[in-house]
Amino acid sequence: MEGQYTAEKNRELLKIFEPLRVADVRDGMDWMGYHHYGSLDHEIRPLYRTKIVGIARTVRYIPYGGPDPEVTGEAYTQWSADYYKNVCSIQPWINDVQEGDVIVMDVSGVDVGHMGSENALGAKIKGVRGFVTNGGGIRDTDEVIMQQIPVWSYFVSQKMNQTRGRYLEKNIPVAIGGVLVCPGDVVVADGDGVIVVPRKIAKDVAKYAHQELYHDKNARKEKYEKLNWELDESVMNNQERYEGV
Repeated sequence: MEGQYTAEKNRELLKIFEPLRVADVRDGMDWMGYHHYGSLDHEIRPLYRTKIVGIARTVRYIPYGGPDPEVTGEAYTQWSADYYKNVCSIQPWINDVQEGDVIVMDVSGVDVGHMGSENALGAKIKGVRGFVTNGGGIRDTDEVIMQQIPVWSYFVSQKMNQTRGRYLEKNIPVAIGGVLVCPGDVVVADGDGVIVVPRKIAKDVAKYAHQELYHDKNARKEKYEKLNWELDESVMNNQERYEGV
């Protein structure tokens, strides 16, 4: 991924997509003939209402496969430390993270909180903009919300990794919510859910998404004025309109 998509190219793409809503991007995908692609399962929902635009960095975890440890207490403490080191660590991918990444986690639908308030905060420090997962994938959610770490998932999980998940691979195509996600794809997520734009058509999709957003703002601005509402940022076309390349 790093060799093909430089940080500079990623920043350029993120700037283009930053103003766009999921609905705009959905329209842009339709304009490019991708009517049945990109939109993740609508059951993948945000932990709290927010928005992110980022570059997909993918990771895959699989079920542990057993057996459960036959130890408890202090012996379990040591077993757990070995498990995190050798079986289910975030270290294989966390050191690759670049500013603007969205971590797209295929966790095989397992009920496990791979990310919590501590390690997700560490990812945020590195520039991660949020997480998208096809399972639980997140716990400590009160703190995660307080720390403003965006997450889209099927559900919340109380459970630690031990005996539940095993790290498999990183920077590979994954399937999340019925959608193929490749490293370097553009991820846009808000209250309408998540949409993934294949890198190869991203700029063309952005062109038509901006077109739709531009017309939508103008139409809603007229209605605001008829209602004698104070104009807000959602109806102001005060930025450069992206016309594609």
